[in-house]
Amino acid sequence: MLDYSQPARLDRRGRPGPVLELGPLLRRVDWTLMIAVGALVAYGLWILDGVTANDVSGDPNYYVARQATYAAVGTAGFLVALFVDPDHYRRGRTVTYGLMVATLLVVLVAGVEVRGSTRWLELGGFRFQPSEFGKLLLVVFLAGFLADRGKRAGESRTTLAAVGFALVPAVLVFVQPDVGSALVYGAALGAVLFLAGARWLQLAWLAAGVAAVAVFVLWGGPAMGVELLKPYQVERLTAFYNPSQDPGGATYNVNQSQIAVGAGGVTGRGPSGATQTNLDYLPEHATDFVFASLAEQRGFVGASILLALYLLVVWRALNTVAVARDAFSAIVAGGIAVALLFQIVVNVGMTIGMAPVTGIPLPFVSAGGSSLITNLVAMGILQAIHARGRAASHPIRIRRA
Repeated sequence: MLDYSQPARLDRRGRPGPVLELGPLLRRVDWTLMIAVGALVAYGLWILDGVTANDVSGDPNYYVARQATYAAVGTAGFLVALFVDPDHYRRGRTVTYGLMVATLLVVLVAGVEVRGSTRWLELGGFRFQPSEFGKLLLVVFLAGFLADRGKRAGESRTTLAAVGFALVPAVLVFVQPDVGSALVYGAALGAVLFLAGARWLQLAWLAAGVAAVAVFVLWGGPAMGVELLKPYQVERLTAFYNPSQDPGGATYNVNQSQIAVGAGGVTGRGPSGATQTNLDYLPEHATDFVFASLAEQRGFVGASILLALYLLVVWRALNTVAVARDAFSAIVAGGIAVALLFQIVVNVGMTIGMAPVTGIPLPFVSAGGSSLITNLVAMGILQAIHARGRAASHPIRIRRA
């Protein structure tokens, strides 16, 4: 569990001490993380500029202009999150959880269906994906729930309660269907439980439960006539186990992605010579398989730069855990870091055939507003935690029960 050498300073109402003014706040932010995130957003826009230049006839800047708009909105969210004391999220966690679940329920009732999935809501002409925002909201809620239980966070009933709370949004997302986001919710749950002090045996039982559910969904349910996955989802999974079974059908996307990655070589073909991307041999080259398009156009060098930026961001996010002023802030930082890392690993893995296709976007790069805005807000929360942790100057150590 997370132990602190002394409690955070509280005012007479039991709330954190004075709000940091602009000058002290900016001096205490993690400037390495700030620069890394800025570079990642800029690099992502540059990638999309090359990847989507031929997608809209007569308007080569269509996608990159939209993404730049989303980046601007996300930057505003980043700044708001930076100036909000993280303890406000802790106190409002019940409202946060209710809003998340209610929004996901609305998606099932009045959501917009695209390619067989109902994942989006339209509001004033803006289409957004609540499951993306739910990844961050779930981390915040679970962190508050577990942190408030202190040493009782390691008890079995607390762990079971946390699992139950996480299952509700995860199931609602799974039936959209959006297996990828449901998996991210599971990864975030595991991270916050670990940081909150759940015992190894409890985590082992949780892993066993996940394995049992996977077995039922993939084999047990279908054997009993209960199909929990859509046909295309089943095809994706079978294609992962046997990638050569149907080169023109179920395995087409992955095969074309691997060809694109391999064709890039060391320095890439450049935007004009990337035939897999430009001739649409590679589907979803601006979203799910944008990493493959990057590898084709910019080669090993371009892909390595992106991965290095990811590594820097994840490292600084994990460093925020160590400087956090309290258990809640540390758990939030760790949950954000693990969820981000999980999405990166799965997305890159599926483009090279190391993971099944799940539809998880590549953070900060895949075209789409919900993912980019959510990730930028998450970075703002990390900076808020870091700045206030440095101000409190409370060292932290990790102890496993």
